[in-house]
Amino acid sequence: MKKVLVAEDESSIREFVVINLKRNGYDVVEAADGAQAIEKYKACNGDIDVAILDIMMPYVDGLEVCKQLRAMNANLGIIMLTAKTQEMDKVSGLLIGADDYVTKPFSPSELMARVDVLYRRVEMSAGFADSSHANVITSGEFELNMRNRTLTKNGIPIELTQVEFQIMEYFFTNQDAALSRTDILEKVWGSDYFGEEKIVDVNIRRLRMKVEDNPSAPKHLLTMWGVGYKWIA
Repeated sequence: MKKVLVAEDESSIREFVVINLKRNGYDVVEAADGAQAIEKYKACNGDIDVAILDIMMPYVDGLEVCKQLRAMNANLGIIMLTAKTQEMDKVSGLLIGADDYVTKPFSPSELMARVDVLYRRVEMSAGFADSSHANVITSGEFELNMRNRTLTKNGIPIELTQVEFQIMEYFFTNQDAALSRTDILEKVWGSDYFGEEKIVDVNIRRLRMKVEDNPSAPKHLLTMWGVGYKWIA
C-alpha cells in the first residue's frame, strides 16, 4: 500500500491534504505536530513512502522533523509545506534533506503531482534493489552503483537522497557536458513540475557538500555561468 505521513498542525489544511491523498489511492498516517510525526514514523517501523511536513509546527518544527526522518531513511520522499514568507526556510529544508516543497496555498493537483513523483522515485529505487541490474558507472574516484543506488568516493560510501542520486546519475551519464537547470529539472523532477528552478541550485549546493573536498572551490560539480552545471572527473 502506498503510504504517506502528513504532519500539519492546522486541522483544516491537514484534512484537505488527507482527503486528496486518499482519493488518489494513498494510505495516510496523520500527525498534528512534529513530535507526533516522529513518534508515528517510528511506530510504522519506517514503512512510509512519502512524508509531507509543515515547517511551522509546535513542539518540534518541520525542519527538525525532516532532519530526523532523513537520518533514519535516506530513501524517504520528503515534501515541506511552506508559506510565501518562509523563503529561507525553503532553502534550509532542502539543504537538510527535503526533496521538494509546496507553497501555501496550493491546489490538489499541484500537491498530488509532487507526491506522485516522489512515490515513483521511491518505487524505482526499490525496483533496482530487487533486480539483477548491477550496472556501475565510474567517474574518476567515484562509482555510482545503479543496483543498490549508492555512490562511493575512493570506496567510501556517500549517503544520497533519491533526488541527489538521480541528479548524480544524470551527470554521470553526461560527463563533461554542460546541463542547463531546465535539463536537470525535467530529467529529475519531470516536465510537469510546478516549482522553481532554484530547487536545482540548492540540490547542487547540497551535493557539493557531500562530494567535493572543498565545496566552495568545486573541482567536479562545476557552475557553467549562463548555462547551468557540468560534472567532470
